[in-house]
Amino acid sequence: MKLNLLSCDALRPERRAIAQCIVEISFLMSASLSNELTDILLEGDAVEIEVEDKNTATALRSLRKLSIDYEIIE
Repeated sequence: MKLNLLSCDALRPERRAIAQCIVEISFLMSASLSNELTDILLEGDAVEIEVEDKNTATALRSLRKLSIDYEIIE
């Protein structure tokens, strides 16, 4: 499944926690790419990631905990 991460509404977003979450839920993502995508997301631009189908519910729950708005593409 593909997700479009739209924004992070947390008052003090935890960069490290967001990057780690992206690595854990994404399909074949490196830590360095995750850090770059986190920076892009926190600057206000949308980011597209691919999530393994077996981790869908966990991934969505993790994103909600970090106050990340998302939309499901596929």
